[in-house]
Amino acid sequence: MATPPEVLPHVDAVQAALETASLTVYVGGTPQDTGWTAPDLFAVLYPDPGTARRESLADDRGGFEGVVQVTCVGGDPVRALWVADRVRSALAVPLAVEGRVCWLPEDLGGPPLARDDDVTPPVYYLPVQYRICSTPA
Repeated sequence: MATPPEVLPHVDAVQAALETASLTVYVGGTPQDTGWTAPDLFAVLYPDPGTARRESLADDRGGFEGVVQVTCVGGDPVRALWVADRVRSALAVPLAVEGRVCWLPEDLGGPPLARDDDVTPPVYYLPVQYRICSTPA
């Protein structure tokens, strides 16, 4: 029986791909430290726990499928869209997860660009979801 797949190496692979594209990336939200100031543009990952998928009738659950929302944030609409373009380019190739064969991330889209007036100064954000899948190598 195959070892069940883990979500964290997949999230780490998404983060590494985005950081390779020169993006600042946070997971699960932005820092809440006193004195923290948001950079002019960044991405925030919101992963789901994923699903261990059956690969055979023997109930071998070695396959992985999950969705990662990448919220693209910028100080103005153009910067938020620029982050979205960098994310799309960075995720246009299969992820690198040790011991796994990853499929090309599937761009699932998301809602339109929006403005967040609950922070000072206001920022623009654009959530985009990606389906990530892998099988044991």
